[in-house]
Amino acid sequence: MGPPFSLDEADALVPRLHRIVSRQLLAQRELEEVLEKLHTLLGQLPRELAILGDESDEVRALKEAAGRLMDEVDAGWCQVQELGGQVKDPRVGLVDMPGLLEGRPVLFCWRFGEEHIAHYHELDEGFSARKPLPSRPRHRLFN
Repeated sequence: MGPPFSLDEADALVPRLHRIVSRQLLAQRELEEVLEKLHTLLGQLPRELAILGDESDEVRALKEAAGRLMDEVDAGWCQVQELGGQVKDPRVGLVDMPGLLEGRPVLFCWRFGEEHIAHYHELDEGFSARKPLPSRPRHRLFN
């Protein structure tokens, strides 16, 4: 686990996380569709994506697409980790970030679609135990 984020630092990453995870979920959906087509054509999922000499052009193209999409998905989740996030559930875009709350270490918890970091949980807990963050002071504008 990397150094802890302040809440403001973690919150500042949300727009980047949103862009990355949005691409991830789309690539994962495309990968699932490609694998489903391969399953339909072959009667089962292939054990590997190596191109075999006796395969149709369609199967070859699908295997190449699956390999490319797998690489894309792996690279995207690595980007999240490079930002300091911990991918907890790639199916829904659930990401934790180490942070400090009231002086104690916690994990800030963000799920794709949320506009801000609004939840946290203890280090030994998961999504089911996430709690709302205490209210933050709002900046007021005076005329």
